[in-house]
Amino acid sequence: MNASSAPSTDTARRLVHAADIQAAQARISSVIAATPLQFCPRLSELTGARVFLKREDLQDVRSYKIRGAYNAMVQLTDEERAAGVVAASAGNHAQGVAYACRTLGVKGRIYVPNQTPKQKRDRIAYHGRDAVEIIVTGDSFDEAASAARADAQTTGARMIEPFDSFNTIVGQGTVAAEIIAQLSGQGLTPDTVCVPVGGGGLLAGVTSYFADMSPRTAVVAVEPAGAACLTAAMAADEPVELPSVDPFVDGAAVKKLGDLPYQIIDRNRSRIHTVIAPEGAVCVAQLDLYQNEGIIAEPAGALSVASLDQLNARPGEVIVCIISGGNNDVLRYAEIMERSLVYRGLKHYFLVNFPQKPGQLRMFLNDILGPDDDIALFEYLKRNNRETGAALVGIELRNAGDLDALVARMDESPLDCRRLMPGTPEYDFLT
Repeated sequence: MNASSAPSTDTARRLVHAADIQAAQARISSVIAATPLQFCPRLSELTGARVFLKREDLQDVRSYKIRGAYNAMVQLTDEERAAGVVAASAGNHAQGVAYACRTLGVKGRIYVPNQTPKQKRDRIAYHGRDAVEIIVTGDSFDEAASAARADAQTTGARMIEPFDSFNTIVGQGTVAAEIIAQLSGQGLTPDTVCVPVGGGGLLAGVTSYFADMSPRTAVVAVEPAGAACLTAAMAADEPVELPSVDPFVDGAAVKKLGDLPYQIIDRNRSRIHTVIAPEGAVCVAQLDLYQNEGIIAEPAGALSVASLDQLNARPGEVIVCIISGGNNDVLRYAEIMERSLVYRGLKHYFLVNFPQKPGQLRMFLNDILGPDDDIALFEYLKRNNRETGAALVGIELRNAGDLDALVARMDESPLDCRRLMPGTPEYDFLT
C-alpha cells in the first residue's frame, strides 16, 4: 500500500456493518436531512420496472458527499479540530468538507485539480466562507490528493478522505438506510439499486447496508467508460491505477479505487453487478433528466440512469437510481449536447475538398445533403494557388439511420469527402 492510497484511519481493515451506518445516521441527522425518493413515470414506462430516483442532488451541497464528510469531521477530537483539516476533491467532497468546516468552526485547506469546474470552486468558497482555503493543483484528483496528503503530513492537519476511510464510508451508507425506510413506507423493498462509482466509498457503504438489511437487493455499480477503476480492480483482484482517465465525468474520474472500498466490495462480489456507461450515454441521461424531470444532474449524478438500458429489468421490478450530485456548470451544456448527439449517431464530421471553381458549395447543398440534414459547422480554408480548398463540415441528422444515404451520396459525388471517426487524433483535434 503506497502513501497516495493509504486509508487515514486505524479502522481501515474493518468491515462496515448496518449498525455502524445507523450510528452515523443518528450522528448526522440533526444537520443533514433525508433527501426525497421520487417515483419516475418516464423511466418506469421505458423499462417496465418501477423506477425511483434518490435525489442526493437536493442536499445543501447538491451531493451525497456531505454525509461522509460531516460524519468524519463531527467525530474529530478537540486537538484534531484545533490542528485543522485538509481534503482533496474534484468538487463535491470539497463542498461537504467546506460546509462541515464552517458549521463546526474548523479551519480547512481544500485541494482541487485544475479540471474542477468553476461552478464547483465557487460553491466550495460559498459553503466554506472564511473557514477554508482553496488550493488548485494538479491535472487529476489523484495529483490533488497527493498534495493534500503531503500537506497533512507536514502540518499535522487531519486528512478527510473522500472515499478511502471507514468514517466516510459509513456516512455515505446512510443513503441506503434512507432508501429502505422510504420504500418500506410504501410497502416496497428494493430489488435493484444503481450506484455511481468513482473511488468506491458510496458503493461500499450502500452495499454494506443492503448486505445486512436487505440481502436480496442487487447492487449495480455504474462507472464511466473513461475511468473504470472498479472494473480494473476486480479484474486484477486488487486496486490498480489506470494509465489515464477521461475527466468529463469529473465526480467519478478516479484513477484508482480506494483500498478499503475494494476490501468491502470484494467480499460482496456476489451481490454486485458492474456496468460501464459511455460518456455519451451519460450525456443523453443528463439531458433527458433535465428536459423531462427538471433535474439538473452533473455527469456523475446521471451515471445511475445511464445504466438502465443495460439492465434488462423485469416487469414491476423496484429499481432505485441514486442521483448522486447536481453540481453542473451551465457552461458545460454545449459539450454535453455535442457528446449526446455524437453518441446517438446524429452528428458527424467530414473533411470535404472543394474544387476552387464556382458552384461547388451549391452542389454540396443541393446534391449531397438530404432534406432533413443540417450543417452545424462549416470551417473553410482557402489557400492561394491551390486547385482545392478543404472544409471541416459538421452535419446534424434528424435520424441516425440517414447516415448511410448521406455517405452514399458523398461517394457518388465528384467531391472528395472523408468522414472523421470519433476517437481518432484527427477527430479529437478538429472538434
